[in-house]
This record gives sequence, structure tokens and C-alpha cells, in this order.
Amino acid sequence: MRVWLAICAAGWGLATAALAEGDLMRKAPPARPSDLVEVSAPIPADVAPAVASDAPPGLAALPDTPPRDPNRGAVTNLPLPRFVTLKTNEGNARRGPGLTHRIDWVFTRAGMPLRVTAEFDNWRRVEDQEGAGGWIHYSLLSGTRSGLIVQEMADFRDTPDDAARVAFRAEAGVVGRLLECSRDWCRMNVDGTRAWVRKTAIWGVAADEIVE
Repeated sequence: MRVWLAICAAGWGLATAALAEGDLMRKAPPARPSDLVEVSAPIPADVAPAVASDAPPGLAALPDTPPRDPNRGAVTNLPLPRFVTLKTNEGNARRGPGLTHRIDWVFTRAGMPLRVTAEFDNWRRVEDQEGAGGWIHYSLLSGTRSGLIVQEMADFRDTPDDAARVAFRAEAGVVGRLLECSRDWCRMNVDGTRAWVRKTAIWGVAADEIVE
């Protein structure tokens, strides 16, 4: 009888302990996600936080490119417009910069002055004194300078002075090689004879251009 009572008492103690543990579990429910707080290490003062970038991954930001000077050729960086001469007795001027474009004009006089107005790859857009022209391959052009007489009859003088002796005269359409030019005069070689002519009498040099 005493043994049974002892067993009952032990069983009652276990049940009481179990109930007490159950009460503790009910009093401390599992933590919800909203109750969790993430704890992170402080960011050192000398480390800048990451900032989102619009640049694609792996590409660094490129520096701003200065605008191209419209008065310089996109290929050669030489002045635009500028004067050149035709190397051969035949030069095809095309509608666009390439052999697939139709030929609009054919230049047929070697040494004639042409004005370059644009550049693209190996092609130059040129025009003659009357504004006719097109795109021509750069290999047909030369940097040698020449002048076209546009005055009905131009006086060539020994020195750049209107009072100087007239060495010879040349009519409109004559082409000569430019040797040098000052503000108002140009010295030319026409058929082997050298003399000075008023800049206004020729085409192939800019009004304010100095040729040395």
C-alpha cells in the first residue's frame, strides 16, 4: 500500500512538472519575423556606402568627349574649308563617299584648284570655282596650291605694288601655281614666269589666308 502511494505521488509530481513546462511554453510563443531585428556591424567612417549606378555591370563611366570642331576635318583635322589641287587629268566626283555612288561630275584638268568642304574616311567632298563637284577619293588630290584666274585680264607685276612694272597678263581660266600670298597679293608661277597678282583676281586662296 505504501509502495502504491509512493508511485502515485511520483506520478503526480511528473504530471505537475509537465503542466508547469507547458505553461512556460505557452507564455513564450515562437518569435515572429516582424519581431526579429537584424544587427549589423557599424560601417567605418572612411568607407563610403555603395551607390547604385546606371552604368552596365563591368563598364566604367567614360569621360565627357568634347564636341568636334566643325572647322576641322573629321579625318585629317585639317582646316575646313581648304584648297587643294587635282593630281590627274580625270577625277570622278560622286554623289556620296564611295564607289557605289553615281558619278555626278568629272574634273578633267590636272592642277586645277578645288575646295574641300567635308571629309569621310578616304573621301573628300570638293567643289570648283562654280560650286560644282562631289565626293572624290583623296588619292586624286594634292596639297600643292594653285590659283585660277577669274578676272577677265589680270596684270602680273614684278612686286606686290600697283605701281610696279607689269611683267605679263593672263586671261580668265589660266591656272598657275601659288608660291606665296600676303594679305592682298599672291606670287604665282604661270608657264615658268613668276610675278605678283592681286588676290582678288584669282580663285584658290581664301581672302584672309597667308601662304608662305
